[in-house]
Amino acid sequence: MKKIILIRHAKSAWDNPWLNDHDRPLADRGKKAAPFMGQKLVKKNIFPDLILSSTALRAKETAILISKEIGYPINKMELIDQLYHSSPSLMMKYLHMQKDHDNIIFLVAHNPGMTDLVNYLGYPLDNLPTAGIVGFQSSVEKWCDLKPENVSFWFYDYPKKGK
Repeated sequence: MKKIILIRHAKSAWDNPWLNDHDRPLADRGKKAAPFMGQKLVKKNIFPDLILSSTALRAKETAILISKEIGYPINKMELIDQLYHSSPSLMMKYLHMQKDHDNIIFLVAHNPGMTDLVNYLGYPLDNLPTAGIVGFQSSVEKWCDLKPENVSFWFYDYPKKGK
């Protein structure tokens, strides 16, 4: 069984309007929300075989903070430049390319692509909030066989949902 955990980066800081968007760091709220969501994943007993993240600073920081909470080695995380503001089809392409021995993959990226991917996979959602997480599972054995028809919704969680 393959499981995908889609994670939108936590809240970013906007106090420097001249900063390149790719280099925008997490806000204080985001620095609290990411570890909190990592703790929620631990409580659900969800641990990744692989974490894929956008190279944007706020996504990378989110992935690192969650990794620390769940005990995932940060040096195993794969940073992919093309995940920065990517489309659902591009995110699916990267999932399709993964090694089949990895069964649980966390994908950390940005809106609107993340919300669009959640909807594409069959869970109706207006907006995936910052640090929001949506899990899907599939009985396929190969990542290349993953498609909306063989994926089912697993769970949805976000920081303001509480404990």
